[in-house]
Amino acid sequence: MRIAVIQFPGSNADWDALHAARVVGADAWYVFHKSTRLSPNAGPASGDDPDAVIIPGGFSYGDYLRAGAIAGFSPIVPAIREFAARGGPVLGICNGFQVLTELGLLPGALTRNTHLRFECRDVHIRVEHSGAFTRDVGRCLRVPIAHAEGRYQCDPNTLRSLQEHGQIAFRYVSEDGVSEDDPNPNGSVDDIAGVYNEQKNVLGMMPHPERASETILGGDDGREIFEALRDHLQRSQTQSRAAS
Repeated sequence: MRIAVIQFPGSNADWDALHAARVVGADAWYVFHKSTRLSPNAGPASGDDPDAVIIPGGFSYGDYLRAGAIAGFSPIVPAIREFAARGGPVLGICNGFQVLTELGLLPGALTRNTHLRFECRDVHIRVEHSGAFTRDVGRCLRVPIAHAEGRYQCDPNTLRSLQEHGQIAFRYVSEDGVSEDDPNPNGSVDDIAGVYNEQKNVLGMMPHPERASETILGGDDGREIFEALRDHLQRSQTQSRAAS
């Protein structure tokens, strides 16, 4: 499994994402935003496309204009678009989620938290639908958040479409896995913590699974997201070989 981690000026969770990918056995490398290809610059896999792409958290371009806006004009963007269009798995975490909405690869937008405060704490999220990053992840996960602009918003028609097509990947819930007692930390519509595109290969989520990938970090629930990706890629490769 080969994973490219995109680095923008202001990325601060790129190392975390790289490490989490390696925890589940991936050959992972950084791709700087000025690059025009996703392949590594050196190493045994040089010249090969990755199997998945991660756009990590942080404050790309200092969140100037709005979070993720300027990143949408980086030289690496066409390669990300092409990779996603071919069905390649793309995970955007926190600021990466914001970038994916700015690129139009995911619907909706991320705006200031309702209470206008930065939130940095653990939350619980429930997997709502299966996809490249959530298949067989069937329980409530405890993962950290760290954002000031994590309020997911969309118009009523878009929300209806997300619900009808099973694109809501995660919802904020209480510790026992129910959407009661106001578990929503930022005011997101319908308690949404993460969404898929229609093809279920592009996922954006505000919580940070990479910061909960090992027990030494205080919890390893987030590791299940990366393990689900690994299993998805293995199934895809098996099906591809069977069809050839």
